[in-house]
Amino acid sequence: MQSLLKTTIKDEISALKGTIYEAQTMLHIQNIAANLNSNFGMRPYQIEAFGRFIYYMDHNAASPRHILFQMATGSGKTLIMAGIMLELYTRGYHNFIFVVNSTNIIEKTKDNFLNGLSSKYLFDRVITIHQQKVKITEVEHFDQSSTDINILFTTVQGLHAKLNTPRENTVTFQDLEGRKIAILSDEAHHINADTKKRITSHNAEDERESWENTMETIHSLDDQNILVEFTATMDLSHPEIAKKYQDKLLFDYALRSFRNDGYSKEVEVLQSSGTAFERTLSAIILSHYRQIIFEEHEVIAKPVILLKSKTIKESQAFYDLYTDEIAHLNAKHLERIKKNAEGNILGAAFHYFALKGITNEQLATEIKLSFDQEVCMIVNSKNDSQDKQLLLNSLEDETNPYRLIFTVDKLNEGWDVLNLFDIVRLYDSKSSDHKSGKISPTTMSEAQLIGRGARYFPFAIEEDQPLYRRKYDNNPQHPLRLCEQMYYHATYNPAYISELGAALIEIGIKQNPNDKAAIRKPFLTEKRKSNIPNAIDPASIFNPITIKGLNQKMIESNLLTAAFVPLVSATISLSINLSDINASVIRKALRLNSFYHFDALQSFFPQLRSIDEFINSKSYLAAVVLSIESSAPETELLQSIDNQLQLAVQALSVCEQRINKQ
Repeated sequence: MQSLLKTTIKDEISALKGTIYEAQTMLHIQNIAANLNSNFGMRPYQIEAFGRFIYYMDHNAASPRHILFQMATGSGKTLIMAGIMLELYTRGYHNFIFVVNSTNIIEKTKDNFLNGLSSKYLFDRVITIHQQKVKITEVEHFDQSSTDINILFTTVQGLHAKLNTPRENTVTFQDLEGRKIAILSDEAHHINADTKKRITSHNAEDERESWENTMETIHSLDDQNILVEFTATMDLSHPEIAKKYQDKLLFDYALRSFRNDGYSKEVEVLQSSGTAFERTLSAIILSHYRQIIFEEHEVIAKPVILLKSKTIKESQAFYDLYTDEIAHLNAKHLERIKKNAEGNILGAAFHYFALKGITNEQLATEIKLSFDQEVCMIVNSKNDSQDKQLLLNSLEDETNPYRLIFTVDKLNEGWDVLNLFDIVRLYDSKSSDHKSGKISPTTMSEAQLIGRGARYFPFAIEEDQPLYRRKYDNNPQHPLRLCEQMYYHATYNPAYISELGAALIEIGIKQNPNDKAAIRKPFLTEKRKSNIPNAIDPASIFNPITIKGLNQKMIESNLLTAAFVPLVSATISLSINLSDINASVIRKALRLNSFYHFDALQSFFPQLRSIDEFINSKSYLAAVVLSIESSAPETELLQSIDNQLQLAVQALSVCEQRINKQ
């Protein structure tokens, strides 16, 4: 297996001749690959990242050197760090400071760099550089005589404290002087507080005492020092951050590229009006179904579920409720879920169980055994043990029993897990949580968690299939397609899902509808030159819409490709004009969906003069009649602003789909 993978790497490098990958560069990359764990292979964009680094080291004479790698969550930043350490060692660097923002990332990284028995160990069993065997050693301070790869693992806070309040047997500024040091900073966006403040503040004392100043001081102690920063989320839109990194961004591989290249799971959303436990039970049923599919295709996998609460107190309370409910689970609980599952993925799961002769009684028993208290872990305390951190870093291992992780936000950053397939949002946010169409910090945090959880779980059932990439995008009916998807379970709240969709666009894991408009724009411009009144006939778009809609039991939609697809019929039918909805509510619904930015609308409807016209004209939205099937009483349907917003959001989603089909 090792020789096969390394031959593949060599072929990929050879295919890239003629760019920056000259013969010497390819030799360097091959040497890096030979000393990394071959089980991970090396992806084309990682080869490019190494090639850029080698080219930079060979051709850039800046001193001291400072560069930034901005790479998507899950794209293998830690593997790049390990490879850069190996390359720098060949260039005379023996002393490395690995700096992160939080202790839990430290423990995980130590395991990846030092524990040869870990499934995520990054290096080859024997590291050979310049015909010499090299060891990797964790240190508290640097020994001038050591020829190992010496790594000081530290948080930026801890390093700042040690250097500015020296104690016996800890590193000092004097220890670092006169040495050739490489600083690798993970989650580097955390150490730019001073840079951001410089636009409004110039307090020299504050800057002198800051973490960022400490890093800059270490970096400047020797002209040969190098600072290599890694992050997925550097705020390059901030003017001072942009200025700082204008000549330092060496490699940029965004989450959008990561997903489009097939290295992530696809993300689906399952909305339900049930209780938090019922949403959790839905995730468990889906997880159980997914594991059986894996087993039928002889893939060893243990799908994991993340249960996200709003507060630590709520997380503990739900853990207590869950352990009691799961112990008393019976067929009636499952029957309630099954009754509302027709037409979505849970319906497919129950259909599968029926084909296999698995009754609800049997399924309840299997779930009670597979998802009992013994496989639950609460991760909320800042004082979680090192053993717990290592267990969280090895959830893919066969010997690791945990399947349900209860948390608030402790795992939003620095958590490496490939077999997370379900996230359950245990709380609800009403539409009032976000104003003026802006994305709330809570929703943005949830989108980033989804991006982290969307890492692809590697599997292949045929020899020619890629291990780390999606295989069934064009075969959605294949059972293993479910194993390339992550489900986000939330309460029924279309306004929130629209906001979440906007957040996913912003972080890059969902395609921006405006990208489609941009692709079509030259064609539409040509039509306008030909005096064609409208690129798309509004009458084909803004006509009656059927909405299966409010307070329904359960719906499923794709967060990455479709805005909102209701699936379950309701109880009463009525008809209203979209113009009966308050215009300010329609404006808010428009702001929630970036597809309806005015410049994008004009690319489809060149004669459109304003958003007001789009809302009020009988040629556009005012022509829409809604045929509604709903469980909400007719008299209350338009009295609630939330109900009006839900209707407007759904109507706009249907219009968007119609426009994109033209």
